[in-house]
Amino acid sequence: MKLIPLFDRVIIKPEIQSSTTKSGIVLPSTSQERPQIGLVLALGSGVDFDGNNIGMQVKIGDKVLFNKFSGNEIKVDDETLIVLRQIDLIAIMEEKHE
Repeated sequence: MKLIPLFDRVIIKPEIQSSTTKSGIVLPSTSQERPQIGLVLALGSGVDFDGNNIGMQVKIGDKVLFNKFSGNEIKVDDETLIVLRQIDLIAIMEEKHE
């Protein structure tokens, strides 16, 4: 199924968190925190609810940091995705090049 977000919404594929700590302790899925980093899969048109074009500051393929308790988790084809508004994004994460 293909999802096309509306307005200024963004669809994120959350980054899978490690279920083992650095010291080797395996954490149950119930004790793991919700991820805050993910990959942008789809973008809305960048129009707000009043019809004003506010533009999108991210693009498909960007790795982003988002607010911990924002958005809605959905399941599509056995894959967990997060739909949130652009304002809930905190930063684009870029690789450091030296």
